[in-house]
Amino acid sequence: MMEEGAYGGGKAGAPFDPLAFIQRPQVILRAVTWFFSIIVFGCISSQGWTKDRQGKETCLYNGDSNACNYGVGISVIAFMASIGFIVGEYLFEQMSSVKTRKRYVMGDMGFSALWAFLYFIGFCYLTNQWSNAETPPGGYGVNNMQAAIAFSFFAIFPWAGAAYLAFLRYKQGADQAFAPSYEADPTNMGGYNSYPDATDPDGGYSQPPFGGQPAQPQTGMQQPPPY
Repeated sequence: MMEEGAYGGGKAGAPFDPLAFIQRPQVILRAVTWFFSIIVFGCISSQGWTKDRQGKETCLYNGDSNACNYGVGISVIAFMASIGFIVGEYLFEQMSSVKTRKRYVMGDMGFSALWAFLYFIGFCYLTNQWSNAETPPGGYGVNNMQAAIAFSFFAIFPWAGAAYLAFLRYKQGADQAFAPSYEADPTNMGGYNSYPDATDPDGGYSQPPFGGQPAQPQTGMQQPPPY
């Protein structure tokens, strides 16, 4: 049976508490990343393309189709990954293997850090292309393009936060792996004293452990035995 609290999770087989689950920081961050991903790929997909004079679809980000595809691509993957990690958080408490929890935490940490970086790249990429693009006729898609840029920036922080929480989980699991398997007895402060203190202020002797008669004080002269 796995010890309680391995890699920041409860003991396997514990009853599921829906209220505690939705209040978990990891679940809240995943819900935020899921919401932001919908906004980014929704804005670009709905009004990110327009037709030029030849009837060919052109991306509003300075005519760079890669910019539109990049924003939609990372957001669609982020959308699916956020749902997957929410399901993973639910199953995390049911993982009875420490190795399985370790793999999940490491995957969470790596993927979240990578997607925070990709959203940062996306924010810089879209911002640069939008600043060089001409204003569409009639202002078509301007609000959507700007919203996609803004939420690409906002998405960096929940993904980075999820990576940090995963790192804390990994660190906690590593500390538990090297923790001693015993606890020191707080009542035993200095061992046991088998003999009384040699500096007894009374100068007497303690009762011997197996003697029926009290100990006789030692004198300078030895008394002759009685006959």
